[in-house]
Formats: sequence, C-alpha cells, structure tokens
Amino acid sequence: MLLLVALWLCSVGSACFFGSVSLPAAQIIHALLAFGDIDPLVSTIVWELRIPRVFLAAVCGGGLALAGVCLQGVLKNALADPFTLGISQGAACGASLCLVGSSLFGSALFGGMIGIALASFCGALFAMLGTLWLGAHGGRFDAPSVLLAGIAMATFLGALVALVKALHEDSIASIVFWIMGSFQGRSWESLPLLVLTFVPAVLTLCCVWRSLDLFALGDEHAQSIGLNVSWVRFLVLVAASFMTAGCVAVAGVIGFVGLVVPHIVRLLLGVQNGVLLIGAFFGGGILVLWADVVARTLIPDGQEIPVGVVTALLGGPFFAWLVWKKGRGSSGGEGSV
Repeated sequence: MLLLVALWLCSVGSACFFGSVSLPAAQIIHALLAFGDIDPLVSTIVWELRIPRVFLAAVCGGGLALAGVCLQGVLKNALADPFTLGISQGAACGASLCLVGSSLFGSALFGGMIGIALASFCGALFAMLGTLWLGAHGGRFDAPSVLLAGIAMATFLGALVALVKALHEDSIASIVFWIMGSFQGRSWESLPLLVLTFVPAVLTLCCVWRSLDLFALGDEHAQSIGLNVSWVRFLVLVAASFMTAGCVAVAGVIGFVGLVVPHIVRLLLGVQNGVLLIGAFFGGGILVLWADVVARTLIPDGQEIPVGVVTALLGGPFFAWLVWKKGRGSSGGEGSV
C-alpha cells in the first residue's frame, strides 16, 4: 500500500511535465514549488492547465475504480464495472440529452455543468436500475444474467445516443466529447462538480464498507448475521452510480478502469474490501493519469486522442482474458462468472 501511494504521488508530480507545450523541467519545478523568478506564462500553463487536469484525472480514475470494486463486491461478479453494466453509457446518454436540450431551449434550463451532472446522474441511475431489473430473477441477482443485462442496456443506450446525434447534428461535437472521454480543456471549474458527487459517495462507503466483505459469504449467510442485504446493496449501487455520474460529467465515458484496476489491486493487496477500496482509488488514479499523458503526447503538434480510447485499448484485452479465464474455470468445475 505504501508503494502504491508513493507511486501515485510520483505520478501526480511527473504528469505535470507532459503537455503540448514543451517547457524546461527546471521551470516547471520552480513553478510547482513557487521558488525563484517564475515566468508568468509557465506559471499559467502549470497551475491553470496542467495541475487541474492532473488532479481531475487522478480523482476520476480513483472514482471509477472504487465504483468497480463496489459493483463487483455486491453483485459477486468479476466482470462487473460501470462500463460493462451500462452505467457509464447511461450517464453519457443523460449528458447528451441535456446538451441537446440546451441547444433547443437555451442554457437557462439545461446548460451548465450542474445541469449536465444532474442529467448524468439520472441516466446512470436509470441504467443501473434497468440492468438490475433485467438481471433479477425472483428477487435474486444472478451474476451472468446481470452482466448480460448490462451489455444489453449499454447497447440500447449507445443506440439512443447515436439517434440523438443523427437528429441533432449541431450537438455532435459536444456529444462526441462525452462518448469518447477526455480531460482536454478541463479546469478548476470542474472541481466543485466532482466534489459534489464524489464526497457523498465516499461517505456512504465509509458507513457500509465492512458489509462488502459479508456479501462474499452469500446473501443468506449475510442476512443471518443481521445484515440488511437489500438496503446495503442499494446504498452501494447508488454510491457507485453517483461516482460514475460525476466522473462522466467531468470527463465523459472512460471505460474499463473499474474492471482492470480492482483485479490488479487484489493481486497486490488481497481481497479484504477495506484495503481494496483504498488501493483501488490510488491504482485507478495512476492508470487514468498515465492514460491521459499518453493521450496528450502520442500525437505531435498539440493534437490529442481521447483518453477513453487509451483505456479501452488496455481494458479490452484484459476483459477478454478475464472471460477466457472464467470460461476455463467453469469447464474445469471451479465455478462460473
């Protein structure tokens, strides 16, 4: 854990050295430490452009990883995360509809980051409830059914976003931002929005994190020792949706972070959820930080690729490996997804 925290701190500091404008390392260090004579241009680039972007990437990555731990814990599904269950797509769909409403009816009602955040949360909550409703059988959650329901929900919401883009071409550029995911142009103005969604979710997890370990025993065993399984599961799922909605509202859809990071952190720190939640926050921040560095430095001349593309290129093969591994476990009698 100490090594993971140290790597997170080093990543936060190192990511400030990368950007479309090449700056001497000494000037960046002086700007970060507010030491010596600092060029106003360098100070502006570091403190108004790079540091907000680095901080938002670290927090969004941590939030998505936390949401992945929560979903995998309460659903007992190794393949569950905000992206595969359609929650990210639901948040993106809500943001897309809000952007279209802003262009049609004016920004007084729909515009602004608060309106987009509320629309993102409503979309994420709708996707989560729809996935759970489709995947539940007789009031019980079946892990493979929930995963398939999430894929179906994500496909439906993706088609809905495509329809919105086709009908409202003026909003295509804004909608594509939410679909692909990017921190380009993000500033300190996005921080209050992220705090408003992140803090309540974290406080909720602080109250129920011990219960996540009980879900591994099965609903019956957890209920027999006094856990209100349905209520705790609902709280955790809402907290995961809240974190996902905030991250999507700030940066758009960044997929597979909640899938990849929890599995890697389990290998390093074990399966106890208290430690796993803390480790996932730092691990998710590290992954998204460096994915964003790749996104803004891979193409020259200041051009960027969406950070969601980078994480998908990393997470797609990892998702396929998980499916293959679980498939071999099922055929060998070791269990199922």
